[in-house]
Amino acid sequence: MYRNQYASLIVLCCLFACKMPNDKVLPRNQSLPLFNPHVADFICETEASKVPPIDAQAEDWFLEARVLEDPEIFVEDRDYKKIADLTRQAAERLHWKAMLNLASLYVEGRDPLHGEEEAVQLVEKAMRLGIPAAYDRMGTYYANSTGVDGDITRAYAFWQKAAQMGNPQALGFLGEKLTAGKDYPGAEMWGNIPVAIKMMECALGQGYGPSAYDLSYLYVVLRTPDGTSDGERTTETKERALQVLHTGVRLGCEKCANKLTIEFGDPFDLANMLVPYIDKARAERYGVLSRALGFNPNRRFPNLDKILPLPPADLPPWDGQRKSLLDAAMGVRPPPAIPQASAASLLQKPYFLAADYALRPTGLHSDAPTAPFSAYWQPAAGQGLTEPARLFRKGEEFRHFSVLDTAGKSRYGAVTWEQCLTIRHNHGAVEPRAVHGLLREVARPEPWLSCACGQACPVSGVWQPWVAADHPLQAIVNQYWRQAWLTQGAPFPRPRRDWLLDLPDDEVTWHLMDRSLPEIG
Repeated sequence: MYRNQYASLIVLCCLFACKMPNDKVLPRNQSLPLFNPHVADFICETEASKVPPIDAQAEDWFLEARVLEDPEIFVEDRDYKKIADLTRQAAERLHWKAMLNLASLYVEGRDPLHGEEEAVQLVEKAMRLGIPAAYDRMGTYYANSTGVDGDITRAYAFWQKAAQMGNPQALGFLGEKLTAGKDYPGAEMWGNIPVAIKMMECALGQGYGPSAYDLSYLYVVLRTPDGTSDGERTTETKERALQVLHTGVRLGCEKCANKLTIEFGDPFDLANMLVPYIDKARAERYGVLSRALGFNPNRRFPNLDKILPLPPADLPPWDGQRKSLLDAAMGVRPPPAIPQASAASLLQKPYFLAADYALRPTGLHSDAPTAPFSAYWQPAAGQGLTEPARLFRKGEEFRHFSVLDTAGKSRYGAVTWEQCLTIRHNHGAVEPRAVHGLLREVARPEPWLSCACGQACPVSGVWQPWVAADHPLQAIVNQYWRQAWLTQGAPFPRPRRDWLLDLPDDEVTWHLMDRSLPEIG
């Protein structure tokens, strides 16, 4: 069903030029409802279920570009020409994150031939594809007068649209704006705490760590259904706030790590501190993580509990070295599978496909005379053709063939083409991917263990959740930052309860990635 929805979207967007209700209105100028901070309720949508599936080869180009922007490389030493070229290659395959990153490169002046107008056009292209993050970006452009005339009212309208579509950054931003006790429009703060909590929980469930920091302030005091508070803290509310801050650290929230450094080490108010007791050793470890996130906000620490579990669990031994602490908390992956040569990898261009990839038909068909975007395309089934998939660039003319019509007569002319997505040629192996340096490679454990959500963890170690490759939520489940360090007998995380995702337990399988012991150093 998901692929069919994607196919319909692209057919409308690419083959019919994605006309708006008034085809003379550019996406940047579309009419949207005004921001309403006083909505009675909020329904959580998930961004990953609305974006086009990402082409595996495009993802590799995208990750290669991200490596070249590593924070450890001085800005003046970065090869921005190569970064832009790789990001552009990925964007041409409709890699939506690459499209938005390329727009940022244009705005930053990293490509002399492109500027703010081209950035706005790229974001508009992503909006036509229905990408929630593109609406969030357009809101930022209106707020900052980037390529458009500044208009904060329109900015909030775009941010509201992005949040309604499930974009976690917009959800976190607007959620924080609704946390005031009453309205302060001049300060862009409003009072709607019940909706603020729902928005920020929706963002956190999609892996957006910064929302944990704001949620901790809303969780720590008792609240009535309308969001009001008498300021009272209980053991239960403080525990909830502590848990969400710890989750924020796992998801890369520097402010969460810094707050826990203070809470465990030197709290401002001993009578109302969140933590059960002063613990300088825990404070030191959170401090190391906070400084690491300050330097590289792309870091995530999914296996934080391996080296820094919350009380009452004892702290595992640590040798005091920064690297060993970060290595223990970061995500892991097995050695990448070595692909075997495929028939396509033995062909010449444009039929050639690197052995790292295989092809999967998407169900998207085009009757246009030229390729609507860069991709591998093959004649659609049912036309009596055996032409293998080949790479077409955007605008490249599709070939004509001699085919039989419905009457059985031969004709020469255009045929219907079907897009093929490149996928990893690893036979469905559980291999989370990330920018180089954000994952630690470990040997694949033997035996290979897999468990259902409802089972108890059979052995202590790092576990990775996984769903089918074509699952609508695979983009936020099959990620290294979803990993968890679990001890034997512990329950596996449950998607609805622990991630706030509308995902049945039986669609998720947990796989053992690293069986190493928790002693560090």
